[in-house]
Amino acid sequence: MTIIVTGGAGFIGGNYIHYHLKEHPEDRVVCVDKLTYAGNLSTLKPVADHPNFRFCKLDICDRDGIFALFEEEKPDAVINFAAESHVDRSIEDPGIFLQTNIIGTAVMMDAVRKFGNVRFHQVSTDEVYGDLPLDRPDLFFTESTPIHTSSPYSSSKAGADLLAMAYYRTYGLPVTVSRCSNNYGPYQFPEKLIPLMIANCLNNKPLPVYGEGKNVRDWLYVEDHCKAIDLIVRKGRIGETYNVGGHNEMANIDIVKLIIRALGKSEDLITYVTDRKGHDLRYAIDPAKIHSELGWLPETKFADGIQRTIRWYLENRGWWEEIVSGEYRNYYEKMYGNR
Repeated sequence: MTIIVTGGAGFIGGNYIHYHLKEHPEDRVVCVDKLTYAGNLSTLKPVADHPNFRFCKLDICDRDGIFALFEEEKPDAVINFAAESHVDRSIEDPGIFLQTNIIGTAVMMDAVRKFGNVRFHQVSTDEVYGDLPLDRPDLFFTESTPIHTSSPYSSSKAGADLLAMAYYRTYGLPVTVSRCSNNYGPYQFPEKLIPLMIANCLNNKPLPVYGEGKNVRDWLYVEDHCKAIDLIVRKGRIGETYNVGGHNEMANIDIVKLIIRALGKSEDLITYVTDRKGHDLRYAIDPAKIHSELGWLPETKFADGIQRTIRWYLENRGWWEEIVSGEYRNYYEKMYGNR
């Protein structure tokens, strides 16, 4: 197979490429990434010399560029990770989220329409469902939960999901969608909760916590997510949505304190800040459908995954310190500037 992975220099996309080339070394993987602020080419350094890997610096909104790539590569499948994904940034500037997350998805699907016989998988988020009350631990998101978005980010992802299913119904496009809970693990950009707290702890900087830190998230180790996507692309039913959850609910403040203890720091570093606008209270996914149809279950307990993640950031300080300093933005020029 030849697979185009968009957003492959990002957190989940990069981990997926590592996973795919390890599990299916015979496949050709073509990474498409615009290298915006969250795209980091050094994430792909471990696979850069793999004979079946190619990197293309390309915007998924660039219709001519995407169509030319399809003509050249003739892919069998597209996995669309490419997205603006930080809620706070979407509140400040919604427009770029609509452009990348909706228009970019449409461009990719138009290329699938033109070249035909290409499986398209849309990677989405549980945030399209809104939130759940903290006092109802019996409630979970299922695939039939109505969409009820809270931020420009989640609205743009919901729009892309609806568009994907419209292309399936209108044009017969072989589409699947997955909606995941909060991912964590190696190579996550240090503006997100877990890597931010690890980096700030190690540098003895304040640990900013929204409100009282009581918001609850369902945490999914990124490699477990990669396994789920691989299963859906290969065996999932066309026109279906699959929820991918970790069965690991944790309050934000408990995660922060866990990281503090693991790194031997003081809780005095915790700084409570004004809560995010429209901050969702609780996310929790019921992954019964993907389990019953495809046999997938999360394999990584949070207690194990968080320790593995902390250890990775300790052992790979250079990766995130370059991001904090801004040096990572020069990596592309170092690698490709003279080619």
